[in-house]
Amino acid sequence: MKAYIVLEDGSVFTGKGFGATGENFGEVVFNTSMTGYQEILTDPSYCGQIVVMTYPLIGNYGINNDDFEAKSSFVKGLVVKEECESPSNWRVSNKIHEYLSREGISGIAGIDTRALTRHIRNHGTMRGIISSQAITPQELVEKLINSPAITGQDFVPTVATKEIYTVPGYGHRVVLVDFGAKTNIIRCLSKRNCEIVVVPPNTSSQDILALNPEGIMLSNGPGDPTDVPYAIQTVQELIGKLPIFGICLGHQILGLALGAKTYKLKFGHRGANHPVKDLISGRVYITAQNHGYAVDRESLPADIRISHINLNDNTVEGISHKDLPIFSVQYHPEAAPGPSDSEYLFDNFLNSIEKITA
Repeated sequence: MKAYIVLEDGSVFTGKGFGATGENFGEVVFNTSMTGYQEILTDPSYCGQIVVMTYPLIGNYGINNDDFEAKSSFVKGLVVKEECESPSNWRVSNKIHEYLSREGISGIAGIDTRALTRHIRNHGTMRGIISSQAITPQELVEKLINSPAITGQDFVPTVATKEIYTVPGYGHRVVLVDFGAKTNIIRCLSKRNCEIVVVPPNTSSQDILALNPEGIMLSNGPGDPTDVPYAIQTVQELIGKLPIFGICLGHQILGLALGAKTYKLKFGHRGANHPVKDLISGRVYITAQNHGYAVDRESLPADIRISHINLNDNTVEGISHKDLPIFSVQYHPEAAPGPSDSEYLFDNFLNSIEKITA
């Protein structure tokens, strides 16, 4: 089945379609992870995006029932060099083609993914369309130009919980504000015996405090942090009340709530091998990342310190308050996929709670 992926600058790549047929629009981004495509496909932070996998063979261990990061996928498309049609894994329950078809995700294989990745690195992320319909690339470019812009869309309500729910535990009570939380954040807190109350992203500060939490976690999620002003206001009202730990979009929202600014990166950070330096300990960690925005270091107020930096481009990867038990990181300490080197941050969060409650 012949298929195209077309970018808004007119670039055309021809390959073989798999997964869902038809057309899907999205922002084209790339991920450099060698494994973990199932977790990537079900990470809510990829909502509205077409993901290019730089590792050449995808689907070789299939899809299983244990490694989902959300109940469904919000990805629009998947671009690979080679789709494995005969996976081998004792846990396999579906082929990747079957999963993409079920979730309505358009796939395209046989693409020179390294060339496409270089193009994005040189020109920045842009809108794209995957199509397996009988239509010319020129017609697809016209459709793409008339499609909605990526910026200005609030994807968070699409991926977040609509209702409050509790994950039982006998330890500290933590409210997790869900902007598109990955399941592994909940697993990491549960492993530390926390009682986790997951709340929708538009929950007010008053309603959060009424749940009597001992700490607040701000989750990852999709899109531009300035598109969720309601969340920024809520976090502003919570500052100084309780320990706060933000991850990815939660980090950006916390930065905005503290008075900093954010900006869009040229092509983002997405992969499982990004080196980050902890400026307090001097240690370098290999981290999992998935974001297209960053906190502007020049805009940070005087009472906020930079705790972590990205060693590839020197962008801000972590901040902490000089006086309050508040900190956040741009990367994913819960990984999934990626290294678990940074899980210690969950312990740091609980330690800050214990200092307050002791």
